[in-house]
Amino acid sequence: MVDFVYKGRSPRGEPVSGRLSGSSADAVAARLINTGVTPVEIRHADKKTGMTVGELWRRLGGGRPTTKDMVLFCRQMHTVTRTGLPLLKGINGLMETTHNEVLKDALLEIIGSLESGRSLSQSLSRHPRVFSSLFISIVEIGESTGTMDTAFLRMYEYLSTDEDIRKRVKSALRYPLIVIAAIGIAMSIITLFVIPAFEPIFRQLGDNIPLPTRIITGISSFAANEWPAMLAAIAVLIAAIMRWVSTTSGRLTWDRYKLELPVVGIIVRHAALARVTRSLAIALEAGLPINQTLRSISGSVGNAFLSGKLEDLIAGVERGESLSVTARSTGMFTPLILQMIALGEETGALPELLNESADFYKREVDYSLENLSAALEPILIVTVGAMVLVLALGVFLPMWDMVARTRAG
Repeated sequence: MVDFVYKGRSPRGEPVSGRLSGSSADAVAARLINTGVTPVEIRHADKKTGMTVGELWRRLGGGRPTTKDMVLFCRQMHTVTRTGLPLLKGINGLMETTHNEVLKDALLEIIGSLESGRSLSQSLSRHPRVFSSLFISIVEIGESTGTMDTAFLRMYEYLSTDEDIRKRVKSALRYPLIVIAAIGIAMSIITLFVIPAFEPIFRQLGDNIPLPTRIITGISSFAANEWPAMLAAIAVLIAAIMRWVSTTSGRLTWDRYKLELPVVGIIVRHAALARVTRSLAIALEAGLPINQTLRSISGSVGNAFLSGKLEDLIAGVERGESLSVTARSTGMFTPLILQMIALGEETGALPELLNESADFYKREVDYSLENLSAALEPILIVTVGAMVLVLALGVFLPMWDMVARTRAG
């Protein structure tokens, strides 16, 4: 099999492009035509004929489907499987309507994989950038039990809740971030333009310039003269931090720090734990074994520190310990949630109680978000007040000194 890059037109006349594997260009063309795509150009993937910005971006790992894209995909797949529409026809229809190029390319390859005799879960597993291990496991259970529509409905509900939490967190953080950005811009303007305008006046004082004024004028002079070096230093610092975060130890430390941030950290922690408990619930409802469930979740929780805790959970369960005992030793969950897990194990209603735990964490996130602005406002007010005080002292102290000298003279 050889990789080919193609460009073509969808049944609606829209341009499409992507990569496909096939024995020849004719075989790839036949597959495209079967899916309703009219091929315009097919060439070997390794042939150096140039690359569009979009293709380069996707090759570098960009353009992955958003949670919103996956919510829409799951809802449509639930409709396809519930109504009994053939998978090939249903996925072909989804491919025409999706706007994400990475997801569109994946769906086209999934169609080819289904045509070659693979199951849907096997076809999905060939695209780990698009479909998480939990997603694939739920679909696999749905295939084996004949409940594909339920599998996609579960993933739709799970991803919808996850997307709702993400949107609320972003919305709540937007105001503080705008205020902080405005403060930064204002300080930059004052430092680079306002303070230098007062320097001729300050020089008239000679060596009697107050300390706050000397500090402010020194910072302003340095920033005005050395701003290229400052920008370069900031760029190097950001690159160094990103490189450090990309390492295993750096990612672990960074993700643990995010959970310990004042005010915001508790929101991040509760949102992550809501995702973990909801994932556990839907996987157990689908009939996935507990250890396989934990492994599926650990790779998609989005936090390396919590992933490590889930690995500890897996190790404990595989040693024969109960989930409640192992969960207690990790320190991840609150006492109330630990009691609910223990009760669920005793009564056999673990999925239901895990869903209640996820709802509890979601309510905690909602409560924290509602109070986020109230918690951040005093911090922002004190910060702005301190900056205004320093600037006022730096600018007005020498002026008062000059007025006093004039009166004395």
